[in-house]
Amino acid sequence: MNRNIKRVLAGAVLLTPLWMYMAWLCTPKKQLVAAIIDKTVLTSKGQEHASFSWVLNHEKYTKNKTSLYDVSSDYFGFFPGKDEQYKLKGLERFSTNDLEKLSNDADLVYVTDAYGIYRNEWYKENRKTERSGIVYGGMSTEDMHYLEMMKAKHKLILTEFNCIGSPTNDHIRARFEENFGLRWTGWTGRYFNSLDTLENPELPRWIIRDYQRDHNNQWNFKKAGIVFVNTTDEVVILETKNHLNDALPKIITNAAGTAHFNLPQTMPYPFWFDVTMADTAVNTVIANFSIDVNEAGKKSLTEKGIPCSFPAVQYHRQNDYTFFYFSADFSDNPVNLFSSRFSAVESMKFLFYNHFDELNRAAFFWKYYRPLVTTILKDYYHTKPKASQ
Repeated sequence: MNRNIKRVLAGAVLLTPLWMYMAWLCTPKKQLVAAIIDKTVLTSKGQEHASFSWVLNHEKYTKNKTSLYDVSSDYFGFFPGKDEQYKLKGLERFSTNDLEKLSNDADLVYVTDAYGIYRNEWYKENRKTERSGIVYGGMSTEDMHYLEMMKAKHKLILTEFNCIGSPTNDHIRARFEENFGLRWTGWTGRYFNSLDTLENPELPRWIIRDYQRDHNNQWNFKKAGIVFVNTTDEVVILETKNHLNDALPKIITNAAGTAHFNLPQTMPYPFWFDVTMADTAVNTVIANFSIDVNEAGKKSLTEKGIPCSFPAVQYHRQNDYTFFYFSADFSDNPVNLFSSRFSAVESMKFLFYNHFDELNRAAFFWKYYRPLVTTILKDYYHTKPKASQ
């Protein structure tokens, strides 16, 4: 190969990002009005809904005829300001007529996080690993009413953990479960790469205290493991080797899910999830969380009524309405919104995450969330109610 050919090839490689950007610019825009509800926004980066904004912008879905979505402003919920100031712009300020208008205007709603903001996170003098009073959060009556309106209008409804867990009250949770064919067991879990209180500063102090309260002030865990907590502050610890063959929870997707949504069959998941049950007469489950327990671990879970396998992705997609529930913090991933402006950037996804860091949720975004949500939106866009088009 002569020198000129090498130069041409090198130039083509260096110009690839430019061609990808130009291709994205030339992609036609498609109006798809999304009402995003996020009550857990600590910074203007909006990490808890940024993954969804990335998909919307990458696929050139617009909030009106021309404008792409802005992660810092195009949502309903908590808006952080400077010097511990904030604004509340949730649906709680909407009248029934306002909600009716919004349900007519929007094509879909996505509750990315209703957990909210707590004093220990927002005010600098507080410790982040401690529990504290709530500043704002929980699914409200207005949120629930809006979901019911969207269901009645056959619109797309996307939801995930945490929209019905604490601090959402029991009455609203029951309405949600009845409307959408699922039930939260009251249990929430998370993987920790170390349960050693000296080595892992991210380990919540309240989990340690609640466990010690019921176990003679003991905490004898050092290795990786999974923590389960419930609504009565009961704590179950599963530690690798002692209770788990593999401490990292896995999302196992069935053949239909892998084929239609282009998902991997097995996907590790290192963050918060909730344990739900599906009414299979209403919803279809395409993926389950799998906890790889040994006999001791299975015994610990069985004693508390926690299954070793439970839904990760369930949905209802019929003529009456389209609904998805993701049983984890699916949309909370560290993504760079700049990368959404390059066509076919997903073909280079291996450049955007650390293959050796099991706690890096960027891999989950690129391998699982992006193809899942991209397919959901594409399917819906072509069949959405004509009144919304």
